[in-house]
Amino acid sequence: MAIPKIASYQVLPLESFPTNKVDWVIDPKKSVVLVHDLQAYFLNFFDKTLSPVPELLRNVNKVTESARSAGIPVVYTAQPANQDPNERALLTDFWGVGLTQDTEIVPEVSPQPEDIQYTKWRYSAFKKTPLLEWMKEEQRDQLVIVGVYGHIGILSTALDAFMLDIKPFVIGDAIADFSKEDHMNTLKYVASRSGSVKSVDEFIDSVTTRSFGELSLESMRQDVANILDVDLDEVDVDENLIFLGLDSIRIMTLHSRWKKIGIDIELAEMVGKNTIKDWWDSVQVAA
Repeated sequence: MAIPKIASYQVLPLESFPTNKVDWVIDPKKSVVLVHDLQAYFLNFFDKTLSPVPELLRNVNKVTESARSAGIPVVYTAQPANQDPNERALLTDFWGVGLTQDTEIVPEVSPQPEDIQYTKWRYSAFKKTPLLEWMKEEQRDQLVIVGVYGHIGILSTALDAFMLDIKPFVIGDAIADFSKEDHMNTLKYVASRSGSVKSVDEFIDSVTTRSFGELSLESMRQDVANILDVDLDEVDVDENLIFLGLDSIRIMTLHSRWKKIGIDIELAEMVGKNTIKDWWDSVQVAA
């Protein structure tokens, strides 16, 4: 009835991730990072010296550190010990009485003073917690999920988020599960039905300020959304930006910003071409 001992398995590489059905992009102004149930109790069912645990903890740290640097709130969930049977309810039928000790978040990924911590009672982090109300108050509608276990709480939280009109992003190499198969099945379900699967590196690229010479089609799209003060979803790379309100002043601002990081595109070319895709093609030719 309790959680079984979990055999070691190798962390899934990016090339094995399923193809996302949607092209959602993580927006630092709209997102929240959720560190899901990374308590000693749940990690004790693994051999913590073997994959996937060391990689999991390193990757979760990368995500949380990048999030804090980008001003993205980090929320932790943790289940309490010695739960009242009436409160625990049907969970007992599947998993027994639950935690009696080792409820602390493991020290490798411990919360910082500015982080938020919620007590968790059900598979989904939205059930019996203030998470949804708080996200609404903060006007954030993207949830980036890391932690354990993929096919139980993480998948349930992602499904709940989707049905609450919150975009869930599961970081595929910053979660762990009962097995490699369970891990992959979680990613496949999310990518095809309820959210988007990203890697740690993709998350960091989405939220990190770029240095010299770093630009991509998606980062150009993000820059345009920021300068127009619109949601990223409103910006299509093939759309005529004049119709979104892009004027010559904003074009000059973008040109100046990109020039500072070493992007070679002529201002006249930007003025004459009105889509992000055209600009990107010009950058590629110049390179």
